[in-house]
Amino acid sequence: MARWTPIERTLRAQYGPLLVGVDEVGRGPLAGPVVACAIVMPPDRRAIAGVDDSKKLDAATRVVLAARIREQALVVSLGAASAREIDRINIYHATVLAMRRALARVPGRLGCEPHHVLVDGKPLRTLGVVHTAVVKGDAKCYAIACASIVAKVTRDRLMHALAARYDGYAWERNSGYGTAAHRAALDERGLTPHHRRSFCLDEQVALLLDPMTPNDLDVSSRFLHTECVHE
Repeated sequence: MARWTPIERTLRAQYGPLLVGVDEVGRGPLAGPVVACAIVMPPDRRAIAGVDDSKKLDAATRVVLAARIREQALVVSLGAASAREIDRINIYHATVLAMRRALARVPGRLGCEPHHVLVDGKPLRTLGVVHTAVVKGDAKCYAIACASIVAKVTRDRLMHALAARYDGYAWERNSGYGTAAHRAALDERGLTPHHRRSFCLDEQVALLLDPMTPNDLDVSSRFLHTECVHE
């Protein structure tokens, strides 16, 4: 991709130049939060070479591109919904909640209201803002692709941090997805406070969660606060 696409050029002509690209990562894993990113890239700069759908990029390339995106972006805002919130309201509503949290910080950091919002996927009735939804938008829109890369790198780093607290689940390699090693660890060790109980329905892992410590409660919020600091 690595270019402003016709979809974005049309929307900029219709609404104005400040487009917010929004994407999320982490709908499918057995553990960890869903993370959303809302990003405003400068409309007067060329697209960053190599930017594309994050799923098409290897991990090392995503890290390099995420740093370049952060350097150029007018705004980078992150939002998340925890495993407990996913279990309570389901993954669809938790994803929308993470997006709403990311979008809520954009006007304050931008210094004004953005002109329009671009979201990956289908229209979201409860998003709370007027938006254009683009199916497979992370492969069709530069701003959404930028958001997808930053969201993916952020969530992977968070899962790496949690892996240090919960040894044996290989989150540093699988980011909470249901790999064979992860499922084997569930059989042996049971659920952690960061597992999505509603995603882990097998009887052998349907165990009561151990009480969550204050450190566990804070780890995601502290990590995301650090990642969100962007001027």
